[in-house]
Amino acid sequence: MPPYFHPLQTDLRKPAKFNDPFCYEPHPLCLLAAKEVQDYIAGDAKVRADADRGKMFGVLVVGTDDGRLGYLAAFSGLLCGTNDHAFFVPPVYDATRPDGYFKAHEAEITAINRRIDSLEHSEEYIAAKREMCVLQGKHNEVLSDYRNKMAMAKLQREAKRWCYKHHITARHDVLTPEDEAAMIRESQFMNAEYKRLKRRCADEAAPVEAKVKAAEGEISALKARRRQMSDALQRWLFSQYSMLNARGVSRSLVEIFAETPQRVPPSGTGDCCAPKLLQHAYANGLRPVCMAEFWWGRSPGGEVRHHLHYYPACRGKCLPILTYMLQGLEVAKGSYEATVTQPLEVVYEDGWLAVVNKPAGMKTVPGRDGGTSVLEDMRQRHPDKPQLTPVHRLDMDTSGLIVVAFDAETYKKLQAQFLRREVRKRYVAILDGVPDRPVHGEISLPLRPDPLDRPYQKVDFENGKEAVTEYRILETMGNVTRIALFPHTGRTHQLRLHCAHAGGLGTPILGDRLYGHGGGRLCLHAEAIEFTHPVTGKGMKFERKAEF
Repeated sequence: MPPYFHPLQTDLRKPAKFNDPFCYEPHPLCLLAAKEVQDYIAGDAKVRADADRGKMFGVLVVGTDDGRLGYLAAFSGLLCGTNDHAFFVPPVYDATRPDGYFKAHEAEITAINRRIDSLEHSEEYIAAKREMCVLQGKHNEVLSDYRNKMAMAKLQREAKRWCYKHHITARHDVLTPEDEAAMIRESQFMNAEYKRLKRRCADEAAPVEAKVKAAEGEISALKARRRQMSDALQRWLFSQYSMLNARGVSRSLVEIFAETPQRVPPSGTGDCCAPKLLQHAYANGLRPVCMAEFWWGRSPGGEVRHHLHYYPACRGKCLPILTYMLQGLEVAKGSYEATVTQPLEVVYEDGWLAVVNKPAGMKTVPGRDGGTSVLEDMRQRHPDKPQLTPVHRLDMDTSGLIVVAFDAETYKKLQAQFLRREVRKRYVAILDGVPDRPVHGEISLPLRPDPLDRPYQKVDFENGKEAVTEYRILETMGNVTRIALFPHTGRTHQLRLHCAHAGGLGTPILGDRLYGHGGGRLCLHAEAIEFTHPVTGKGMKFERKAEF
């Protein structure tokens, strides 16, 4: 029996093609295999304790040359701090071996980190920085006082000259050359004295600054060396990941990512479930049948992951790898494209703009893979308006009201209203559960894109952009909740993430395939919008109730 091969006893039929790992519904064979993995996790106290903190697991259903059917199991990253588990396939390359090249050089980098930390927290360095700060404050005060003295003397000289010029002095009718020379000498002396004062301050601070600069120079040099060593070790590590494809051809991660826009693999590349599973299958002569990945445990802080929910492979790390590794396999083209069953409704139209009601499943603007869109539909209706464009957007899965400008000037003026937050919008949604929150409130969770897993967005309090949503719970119907949402900002996926994230309502929108549990349409509808007409100045208000 091949290593790490778990037999499956089932009459379920195999799929005709291998599923797209980035867009799929789990095949029944994957569900059967995943259930066995979940039972294994639940039955091993140590594994479960680690998995409960949050981890992605994967299954790959495979066939053998003699016709047996089974599955391989994997986890992303490490489990219980190691790669060595009898139930799960090994990593493509094990960087955790204590006597290995990676660990030895990682120890050198760790030693540099300790030296940097020791220098930055040494009593001598801290005392020198404190002394330098005190001296700088003292010198700044001394120099500032003398500059004020110079400014006052200059004012007095100018006043003296003015008095002589206007004959209001009792002593002289005119300024004598001797008086002028004396004032010039005073100015020159004070300027020279200021330079001497600066030099005395610099001389006094020099020994302390030398100590600080010496320490900072050593710290800077160590950090540069650490960066150089880390980059070199990372490149070496990625060169050890030799990835097979279905044709039996092998390429390193360095070679695979050299053809991508980022050129360099992100940290952790190659240790996700999907590459590990396919690598083991190819290396042991097993034929991939279908694949799925599920999340176990708590959701990560900035993301939304649901326990035992299935997810696609990450795009930032895995898309280039799997695109290569699946070469030679017949892969089904995955698609989440919703069918547009209704035409685009024009709610209002005049010579400058239109308000339309977009059905779920229709894009706002054309995508790479085609499909109908608001922009294309409206341009077909108005071929005489080549500058026609939507002023804002809705997700493809979201239905509701969109404002369309017929010319560039109208677009610019309407955009300005959005930027000034003068446009008022109301959405209605059905939540997949009952949130334990007040009936009315406000959610403020800053958002940013997840660069390694687009189109997902993340909550990020350090680097995210402000995102604010007001909500009002309208009614609870069994285990679902109808809610009104009032976005004060317009971030991508703002309402979906604010509903799903634990820091928001903690309850995803029904049908949300990204942040919820999928199934059916996304129950989110932009039902009302208010703005000022950019030409007439008239207040405009439109409403279209949701069909759900």
